[in-house]
Amino acid sequence: MRSGNPVLKNNTFNRTRDQGEAMTIGGTVAKTFFLFLFLLGSSIYTWYRYSQGEDIYTMMVVGAIGALIFALITAFFHRAAPITGPIYATLEGFAIGGLSAILESRYPGIVIQAAALTFSVMGVLLFLYAARIIKVTKNFRLMIVSATLAIFVVYIIDLGLNLFLNANVPYLHSNGLIGIGISLFIVAIAALNLVLDFDFIENGANRGAPKHLEWYGAFGLMVTLVWLYIEILHLLQKLRR
Repeated sequence: MRSGNPVLKNNTFNRTRDQGEAMTIGGTVAKTFFLFLFLLGSSIYTWYRYSQGEDIYTMMVVGAIGALIFALITAFFHRAAPITGPIYATLEGFAIGGLSAILESRYPGIVIQAAALTFSVMGVLLFLYAARIIKVTKNFRLMIVSATLAIFVVYIIDLGLNLFLNANVPYLHSNGLIGIGISLFIVAIAALNLVLDFDFIENGANRGAPKHLEWYGAFGLMVTLVWLYIEILHLLQKLRR
């Protein structure tokens, strides 16, 4: 069993009979909501600082780098997820809140649109998955994982070009038809990763994974939701241009 989400590994939910209380889907949902509150709180704080005319650039950079560090720690040491998960969500909120505030000042209404679309997409995909209209087959999983990794490589290349050559991957940030098409594709892949995450968490609960992995499953779901929100923001930004 695999997930397209890089933080949810192949053997994450392995469990023996003597590991105590098992994880549940309800418990994972509750912990996802708990992490979301941390992210929302720090996002609102950053947004408020920006609205007061304060410089939030340092806060955003620290948040983004810190979130990446704690995401990697959680990915390799999933037993630490009850502690590192909330820290990750808080730090991610600093970066997301700053980005959202800046874009909202340039394109009024874009944040509420992006948030509404993110949760709408999650709701629709959850329904389609629960109704088994979308089935996670081996080929489906392989396709989404491969596309996700390809996007990750393109983003790394784009970051390298930007840092060292002051350039970007062609069309990736363009607001033309090709650029918008690329963003639509990335949004679709990010959204379909949610389906893989739903499947992974459901199977973990069915297989009786240890209770602490509820935090880890919630963390993995938050990573995908944040990615989806950012990509929708990027797409809406292109359309507004």
